[in-house]
Amino acid sequence: MTAPTAAPPAPALSPDARKVVTFSTLGFTLMFAVWVMFAIVGLPIRKQLGLSDAQFTLLTAIPVLTGSLLRLPAGIWADRYGGKKVFTVNMLVTAAFSLALAYANGYSLLLALALGVGLAGVSFAIGNAWIAQWVPTARQGLALGTFGAGNAGASITKLLAPLLIALVPAGLLIPGGWHFVPFVFAILLVLCAAATARFTPADTVTPSGRSVADWLRPLARAQVWRFGLYYVVFFGAYVAYSLFLPKYYVDHYDIPLAEAGLLTALFIFPASLLRPLGGYLSDRFGPRAVTIAAFAIMLLGLLPLMRELPVTTFTLLTTVVGVGMGIGKASTYTLVAQWNPGQMGVVGGLVGMLGGLGGFFLPLIFAALKPTLGAQSAFITLFVLTLGTGVVFVANMLRLKVLGRQPGLATPA
Repeated sequence: MTAPTAAPPAPALSPDARKVVTFSTLGFTLMFAVWVMFAIVGLPIRKQLGLSDAQFTLLTAIPVLTGSLLRLPAGIWADRYGGKKVFTVNMLVTAAFSLALAYANGYSLLLALALGVGLAGVSFAIGNAWIAQWVPTARQGLALGTFGAGNAGASITKLLAPLLIALVPAGLLIPGGWHFVPFVFAILLVLCAAATARFTPADTVTPSGRSVADWLRPLARAQVWRFGLYYVVFFGAYVAYSLFLPKYYVDHYDIPLAEAGLLTALFIFPASLLRPLGGYLSDRFGPRAVTIAAFAIMLLGLLPLMRELPVTTFTLLTTVVGVGMGIGKASTYTLVAQWNPGQMGVVGGLVGMLGGLGGFFLPLIFAALKPTLGAQSAFITLFVLTLGTGVVFVANMLRLKVLGRQPGLATPA
C-alpha cells in the first residue's frame, strides 16, 4: 500500500453552506440527546415499574429501532424535497412525542411513545443529505464529520438528565422526576426548529422526475451494504455502548447514577467530538487509511476489556474504543460521499439505517450472551465483530486497488 498523499486545497464554504452545517449540527446534537435519553431516564423508570432486565433493555432500544428503520426514507425525502424542510418537520414531530412522554406512565404506553421519540434518530440521514446539497465534495469529509459530532448529544443526556431528574420533584404543576427530562427536551426542540427555519437558507432542490426505482438503484451494489457493515461497528456499537454503559457502571461497579452518567460521557466525548478530526484526516489523507487506523484503535482498546478490570482502567479503555469509533464514523461517511456523489440521501440513509439497527440489536445480543460469556459479553462480542469487519474492509480495499477502481471511475461490486 502506498503512502497517503495530501489532497489539493478545496474551495472555502459559502456563508449559506456554513449556516447549514452550523444549524444542522446544533439540531442533530439535541436530537441525539433525545434519541438516547432512555439510557438515563430508563433507570428510574426501571425502579418505579419494577422492570426486568429484558424489559429495560427493550425500552432503551426501541427508539433506536424507529430512528434506524426510517433513515432510508427520510434521506430520500431530504434529497427530493430539501433538507431544511424535512429537518425542521422532524424536530417538531419529535418534540410532540417527547412532550407526550413527559406525561406518560405505564410500560405499554412508554414503549409506544418511545417509538415516536425514536424519530429523533432519522435526523442523521436528513442532515447528511442537507449538507451534501450545500457543501462541495472536497469539503464534505470535514463538514459531515462536524455534523456527526452531534453524537455528543448523548453526553448531554448522560450529564444533564440526572441533574434534571433531581432538580424538579414529582407532583408539581410541571412534570417532575424523570418526566421533567422529556419535558425540557420538547421545549428545546421547538426553539431549535424555530431558529433553523429562521436563520438557514431556503432549500434549492427541484423535482428531478426520478422514479422510486431510480432512487433505490444504488442499493443493489454490494459496496453500499459493506459501508453499512462498517458503520455498525463505528456507530451501531457506539449507540449500543451509550445505552449499555450507564447500567453496567451502576450494576457492575455499584456506582451512583450521576457518576455513571459522567463516566459514560468520557466514552461519548471522543466517540463524538473526534468525528470532525476523522473527517479532516479523511479529506487530507484519504478515508481508507483512516478507516484502517480506526479499526486498529478499537481492537487495541477492546482486547483487554474482555476480562475483569478495575473501574479506572475500564473507563480509560472505553475511552480508547471511543477514539476509534469517532474517527471511523467520519471516515466511513467520507467513503460514502466520495463513492456516491449526488446520492447521499438514499445511500447515506441506508448506511445510517444499518448502523442504527446495529445499535438496536447489539444491546439485545449483549444481554442474550451474558449467561454464556459473562459480564464482559458486550466487549467480547464487539471485539469479534470489529476484527471480522476489519478483515472484510482490508480485503475489499486491496481488491479495488488491484482492479484500479477509484471514486467516480467505475461502479464497484
